Amino acid sequence: MKPITQEKIAKYVEQNIPEFHRNRIEKLKKLKLKEVLKRKNPYLFKVKNITTAGDFIKTILDAHLSSQEETLFGGFLEGLAVYICNHVFNGTKSSAEGIDLELERDSSKYIVSIKSGPNWGNSSQIKKMKDNFRKAKRILKTNTASSLKVIAVNGCCYGKDSTPDKGEYLKLCGQRFWAFVSGGENLYTEIIEPLGHKAKEKNDQFLEEYGKVINKFSLEFMEMFCDSTGSIHWDKVIRFNSGKE
Repeated sequence: MKPITQEKIAKYVEQNIPEFHRNRIEKLKKLKLKEVLKRKNPYLFKVKNITTAGDFIKTILDAHLSSQEETLFGGFLEGLAVYICNHVFNGTKSSAEGIDLELERDSSKYIVSIKSGPNWGNSSQIKKMKDNFRKAKRILKTNTASSLKVIAVNGCCYGKDSTPDKGEYLKLCGQRFWAFVSGGENLYTEIIEPLGHKAKEKNDQFLEEYGKVINKFSLEFMEMFCDSTGSIHWDKVIRFNSGKE
């Protein structure tokens, strides 16, 4: 075990967090109103008594961006976890299907599937993960003469789970996960400060583009779904979202 310093973590974040911010802005710029409209529940917005194009656009855009950013940032955190584990335990990015990380510690071989948070999947997705664990274990036992016990881990970058032992695998969330990949009980709080690298500057750039998209989408929405008085034609919105092709 080779403990990692805050300086090394800060350097990794400084070099890699710009990609998250770039992707965030690029995906925002590429969005199309029609694509976003087709993915959201129009009945919900009617129930919420949304009456202006601006409010409607902001609501659907924020919902879309929240989901998108969770995915993008999850990818960044996965990379950070692999980097830290590589430094501390010589962990490596796995080539096995559905497995993100492999490492040896505590006289065992660990295969890890990394997710953002604890509530990441439905029953079929969890079944797929367990299938991937079983397949990876079979391959490891076939390809290596090592007598190390193989342990499967579902690592979650944030959140809690008070019963980590799930039988076929361990579910390590939040503090447990970061301690597992780093050997440090407090790493889960120590990574907060580096993540703020140029955050205000990058967020200001995002907000500038966000404002442009709100204005552009609002204009398009009014042209497509509002009458001459400015009222939203909800039947047109519903037909666009849910009508037969």
